[in-house]
Amino acid sequence: MPSDPQTTTARLRAGEELRLAALEEFAAVGFGATSLQHVADRAGYAKSSVLYHYGSKEALLEAAITPGVADFEALVDGYLARTDDARRFELVEQVVDLLLAHRLAVHVFLIQGQALHDLPIIARADAAVRRLAAAICDERESAADGRERLDDEIRFGMALGGAAFLLTAGRSYVDPDRVPDDAQLRSALLSAMADLLLPADRRPGTGRTTTH
Repeated sequence: MPSDPQTTTARLRAGEELRLAALEEFAAVGFGATSLQHVADRAGYAKSSVLYHYGSKEALLEAAITPGVADFEALVDGYLARTDDARRFELVEQVVDLLLAHRLAVHVFLIQGQALHDLPIIARADAAVRRLAAAICDERESAADGRERLDDEIRFGMALGGAAFLLTAGRSYVDPDRVPDDAQLRSALLSAMADLLLPADRRPGTGRTTTH
């Protein structure tokens, strides 16, 4: 017997609302400290609804962050498929836009990833991050002592991890009377991440910068 369209729509809406509530909970208090009841309460549903739609907290996490992980993988694939000089500049903008669009998901798989490394979706995200880091750090020959590569690895980690923290937990340090909107955040992040992700001779103040 076919489902009532209104019932189907309601189920889809409930699933999406529960997914978003879970994402907010995971980013705010962590996967380990989040219970299915917390998610249900936040979304305004019964716990049984969470189990009906997702079955487990792990399945809910996968549903919550998969769109962000998939977009990050696509970003990495696009970067690796190019060899032109402009790709690094465009990468800065693409990373900033992805962080803004998926700030909660990125916070979960970057900031909490070490504690969740045994989950397949986290392993998938970690693999994408490592691929991008390796590509960026391999673009120039390292010094004999590895110092230049280490510098690049640290700058990469600060860029992604720092931005992920800033856009979620780090917002608690912002003056509540001067909370920036996304346009202001984007402009500031473009400047900061260009300084961290671009080659030394192409960073702001050295002649070439990203386009804003």
